[in-house]
Amino acid sequence: MTPPQLKTLLIDTRLPRLEVRMLLEHVLGKPRAWLLAHDTDPLLPEVAAAYESLAQRRLSGEPMAYLLGHREFMGHRFRVSPDVLIPRPDTEVLVETALECLAGLAAPAVLDLGTGSGAIAISIALARRDARVMASDVSAAALAVAAANAWDLAASVRLVEGSWYEAVPAGEGFDLIVSNPPYVACDDPHLDQGDVRFEPRGALTDGAGGLEDLARIVQGARRHLKRGGALWMEHGWDQAQAVRELLAEAGFDAVHSRRDLAGIERISGGRLPG
Repeated sequence: MTPPQLKTLLIDTRLPRLEVRMLLEHVLGKPRAWLLAHDTDPLLPEVAAAYESLAQRRLSGEPMAYLLGHREFMGHRFRVSPDVLIPRPDTEVLVETALECLAGLAAPAVLDLGTGSGAIAISIALARRDARVMASDVSAAALAVAAANAWDLAASVRLVEGSWYEAVPAGEGFDLIVSNPPYVACDDPHLDQGDVRFEPRGALTDGAGGLEDLARIVQGARRHLKRGGALWMEHGWDQAQAVRELLAEAGFDAVHSRRDLAGIERISGGRLPG
């Protein structure tokens, strides 16, 4: 049987053209220009089989990021796996706000709670090489992904395993705490739709109404923040008011929210009195 030519896969109509090209680039390890220049090349059976396997997974709805094993965030390529959430552009506002909070501080100390792939902590560490960045997660598998990303990107991040502040050594004080915790209510139908179906459930929902982990982070922050230190958290589209109330009740000043690219109040934070 004659091996298929590359061009027969390039015109695979089961998937969008961009996704076909991305999958072929991945299995062949070649850029788009090479694909176009070699479209009449015969494909090795194992290459065709690898493409077909990925195509079937994509047709079942599996996210492209998991198929390719990476996702861009803040201009950097991060490894991802089903052990971690896929970094999203909406979360970049959290990193941008964090960097604003750190402006003017020499060698600031930063804590990222529930780091997952490490995208937030590593992006901060790369933008502020003088910062002392610690990142925690309860999942050893997630921390392995974060460690690989820190190594790939030559970022200095201290990774610790444990649930929220339990992972933080006693006596550590921070200028800034950031987090993108689970905030989806456990009965939210979106948990069974789209890409989210394939992401780790424990990183998406707190198993309750969506505010449990956000409240834990706020309540424990005072013990770990320096005077004048700030706390910023990502939350759901309809949770901004509730999170601001949590922050105000915990004694934070200058409490406010910031919007993402879609105009949704995506993150909320405040600062301890100095």
